[in-house]
Amino acid sequence: MKLVIAATGASGSIYLQRLLEQIDASAHEVHLVLSGHAKQVAKHELDSLKIPKGIIQHAENDLNVPFVSGSARFDAMVIVPCSMATLGRIASGSSDTALLRAADVFLKERRKLILVPRETPWNLIHARNVVTLLEAGAVVLPAIPSFYSRPTSVAEVVDTVVWRILDQIGLPSARAYRWADETTGRRERKKS
Repeated sequence: MKLVIAATGASGSIYLQRLLEQIDASAHEVHLVLSGHAKQVAKHELDSLKIPKGIIQHAENDLNVPFVSGSARFDAMVIVPCSMATLGRIASGSSDTALLRAADVFLKERRKLILVPRETPWNLIHARNVVTLLEAGAVVLPAIPSFYSRPTSVAEVVDTVVWRILDQIGLPSARAYRWADETTGRRERKKS
């Protein structure tokens, strides 16, 4: 699978870190684009973002990367975390950086584009931009954790969102908590 992972300056760098750790870069071609603000936020929140071996990094303003062209075949793009400013720029069709151009290409080529906003609350402009992107074919997956698995650490809470992202990409995690059939009278509880 060929993937583009991008991050913007919204809080939530831990979602990016955990996602990168759970994608096998030796089995998949993974390209990473970080906005300047994403780097600043990651430094503040994580001290340092650890990029796993095998992930190909690109500058946000490098428009010579393959995934900014519709002729290059990529399977999915994830923007995690996705600021509402970036979400709005994508909704308006702005494409003046590699990150924005790639998102535009994924929409026009009807490829999987997953946006993971962490912002709350939303204003009406945010909501309208989300609707525009949903209508254009994007998947908007807010970073809202679940608690069915009874997480006991911040990483386990974060993973409940990461598992949903992986499901959307088509790389489900074997560690993901899955709700069991309630007719059996029990619920499956898997711990990572």
